[in-house]
Amino acid sequence: MSARDEILRRVRSALDGVSPVVEVPPAPRAPDRGDLADLFAERVADYRAVVTRCAADEVERVVRDVLGSARAVVPPGLGLDVPGALIDDGLTAAELDDLDAVVTRAAVGIAETGTIVLDHADDQGRRAITLVPDLHVCIVDASQVVADVPDAIALLDPARPLTWISGPSATSDIELDRVEGVHGPRTLHVVLVG
Repeated sequence: MSARDEILRRVRSALDGVSPVVEVPPAPRAPDRGDLADLFAERVADYRAVVTRCAADEVERVVRDVLGSARAVVPPGLGLDVPGALIDDGLTAAELDDLDAVVTRAAVGIAETGTIVLDHADDQGRRAITLVPDLHVCIVDASQVVADVPDAIALLDPARPLTWISGPSATSDIELDRVEGVHGPRTLHVVLVG
């Protein structure tokens, strides 16, 4: 008999007749849509992003107010009138660098982490337009907010390019001084609809 077999024999013998007690925790209460949207807004703001909540009929006005005089680019399928904005038709990096802002929608928002996920559909545009301009205005509908990362992954197509955004672009140097805007937009403004 091997040492492994001897150990297993002793464990089985010690457990003979003993029924293990397994406590099953109660199922967590599923948060309602309002709770998810509130938590999402709170977590996004924790990342030093700005959150503006509005009704669906206020989105265009809110976006105009956020942009002010900023020169913006929008993806071709945004479905929103943004006065003076260029529609991205393959703008070069240099052309994007001359613009101040980008306005997109999102594929999903994650309440637990305050993360926005873009899958670069027509209303979100290609990745370059969301990384080069200094201000990213992202429209997230409250119905797109899910509780956590597994819920988000279940909704996303793994064959699509995905960009996960948790606040404005930031990094820290060796002395832990936070620097924003190094790898993408310095400012993230989320317009939470509903």
